[in-house]
Amino acid sequence: MSRPAPAFAVLARDPLARPDAPIWLLGGAGGLGGLAMLAPGPAMALLLLSAGGALAALALVAWALFRRGGPFGQRAIARLIADETGAAVVTDPIGRVLLATGAARHRWPLARGQPLQFGLTALFADPARAVADLLDDAARDSVAQRLAHGPAGAVRVTVTRAALRAYLWRFEGGEAEGAPIALPMLRVTRCGMVLSANPATRALFARMPRTLADLGLGDLPAGCDITVEIATPVGPILRRILRLAVDPETEEIYLLPPEPPDRAAQGAPDAVTALLDALPVALVQLGRDGAIHLANARARALLALASGEAGNLCDLLEGLGRPVRDWLAAAAEGRTAHPAEVLRAARPTCETYLRVTLTPHRGGGLVAVLDDVTEMKTLEAQFAQSQKMQAIGQLAGGVAHDFNNLLTAISGHCDLLMLRHDAGDPDYGDLVQIHQNANRAASLVAQLLAFSRKQTLRPQVLDLPDVLAELGHLLDRLVGDKVRLRMRHAPGLPPVRADKRQLEQVVMNLVVNARDAMPAGGEILIECALLTVPAPWRRDKAVVPPGRYAVIHVRDEGAGIPPDKLPKIFEPFFTTKRPGEGTGLGLSTAYGIVKQTGGFIFADSAVGEGSCFSIYLPAHAGEAAAPPAPAAPAPEEPAAGGVVLLVEDEAPVRAFAARALRLKGHTVLEAACGQDALDLLEEDDLQPDLLITDMVMPEIDGPTLAAEVRFRRPGLPVLFISGHAEEAAGEARARIEGAEFLQKPFSLDSLAATVQRAIGSGPR
Repeated sequence: MSRPAPAFAVLARDPLARPDAPIWLLGGAGGLGGLAMLAPGPAMALLLLSAGGALAALALVAWALFRRGGPFGQRAIARLIADETGAAVVTDPIGRVLLATGAARHRWPLARGQPLQFGLTALFADPARAVADLLDDAARDSVAQRLAHGPAGAVRVTVTRAALRAYLWRFEGGEAEGAPIALPMLRVTRCGMVLSANPATRALFARMPRTLADLGLGDLPAGCDITVEIATPVGPILRRILRLAVDPETEEIYLLPPEPPDRAAQGAPDAVTALLDALPVALVQLGRDGAIHLANARARALLALASGEAGNLCDLLEGLGRPVRDWLAAAAEGRTAHPAEVLRAARPTCETYLRVTLTPHRGGGLVAVLDDVTEMKTLEAQFAQSQKMQAIGQLAGGVAHDFNNLLTAISGHCDLLMLRHDAGDPDYGDLVQIHQNANRAASLVAQLLAFSRKQTLRPQVLDLPDVLAELGHLLDRLVGDKVRLRMRHAPGLPPVRADKRQLEQVVMNLVVNARDAMPAGGEILIECALLTVPAPWRRDKAVVPPGRYAVIHVRDEGAGIPPDKLPKIFEPFFTTKRPGEGTGLGLSTAYGIVKQTGGFIFADSAVGEGSCFSIYLPAHAGEAAAPPAPAAPAPEEPAAGGVVLLVEDEAPVRAFAARALRLKGHTVLEAACGQDALDLLEEDDLQPDLLITDMVMPEIDGPTLAAEVRFRRPGLPVLFISGHAEEAAGEARARIEGAEFLQKPFSLDSLAATVQRAIGSGPR
């Protein structure tokens, strides 16, 4: 049976197909009105007028519908292809182009108002007849489809009746710029909702599915690997469905070609192997004992397996905390609540961490999905390291406070004993040893405070060549006869602002480490240079701000530091020396001092070539400080001492301080806490000359006590003593005008001198 001519087919599809239909309808209404005036009788005239009125109303409706802002105008047509990403065209019922996507205009010469058949000459032998047939089928069945063959391959043409006078054309396939992805894949939720589908899936089903039930796959079991028949627009086809878990809520479904019947005998077909190798995920098929049966290219790269090499996952992964074989067996039997674990790959030369997600497979086997999570584990390790360093710093500050109290009592009572023994006494040597070791312990506490950046710094403007020149004589004695020390300074070095004593300590630590790295001798070079950083500079884990820096390099010719130990050298208690040769605090102390100064310290080393430690100190804008003036002679102590109110909660420290001050002629009133001191001040006739109080005490701390005492005794001098650093007490001291500070542990002489100075500064 032949089809009607295209013109009649258009009228059958849509009587209002022509855009000028409102004009023709109004013309017809006017003609009928003219005929009514010439009608022979009133009945005929009324009938003609009624027909003319109906045509006029229909013309008004057509104008309202198809005007630009109407429901079937250009805006509504534009919404039809707003979400189309491929080649799509909207035509009117007679096949004229109303709108086309960029992809469609790129593939065919299309213009608005032009018949679509002019652009499809490469697809159809008779494009006019093909367009008319597809429009007829779409008008009758709402959707029509035809497979055409273009220069670049097969093209599926789908026509959908989208509105009263609009038809949506979709063209899929046949793109010359690249072959479509051959392996269909969907990402779905556990309940079967489709989250995404790749182009191969959309091309297979000619649409974007919403759920698995739309594809006839709604009853697939989790973790399945089965071959089923699925319905497509071109007919039913067989596909092997592989369902893999990505996480507890998401799965990926791959539609693979079906396995041939004799696959077990002939092995995996090359085509399937190529498809698996093209997957963007690492897949491994293995037995419950860990034997690898199949692995794609990405999985072999992560596991460092050569192509065709057999392996066992139990030998390739480690770090689970229990045998990998037991974990695999539990996953195969469904007895594990955590099918995904992070393990360390054993073979790669660099440290690699893999997240392995297991899914039970037919025959008691498993399918594993591997993800490289090395970067995530590195970030976790860095965060854990920063947390550990912060905890050690807090611990160091707390230990230093308590330890300083003990050292104050030990060294103080040792000073009292040495006053009663002269140098010829047999016990004097033992007392000297106690005193020296107490000072060494105090130095160790100072290192802990330096590491935790809680020590007291007294910065001043320094000229680096002068500081290092003064230090050179001591460094020469430190390095010994086998090691030669050489210094070299660039001209025009800017001054820096730092604590001179602490900076000398940093350089000494680095020089001692360089000496110990060369037991057979060698050369140590200390070099100063000027560096200008034009932009933020990332080095290791630090970012150096732009600016001018004075750089101190300390180079040695030792054995070097292995690359695996280099990132850990600034950690506390980490040392590359043999047991008993170092505390592991030298470099961590140097790191703490430099960071507290506002600078940076980095290490470069190569095994067999030596090491270089570089200290970056910000340049100071001013001039270097002038040499200090000679100290004025200390005033002689007055014959009579003053009245001192001593408040200290540590009994040994309080006992030593009270005895020492009484030996110097002072009257000492002791109080074990702040409340005891306030009770003593209830007596109006008690007028102390000085208040000595610990900073940290139970109930009432030192600054609060000092403020209350100043309220009762205005102008009374205050001396704070503390095992914490002076900076920790800075804010509290600022509230007490003119308060002095004495760091624990202190000696008898330093306590006496500070007390005398504080009493002398009081009101007369």
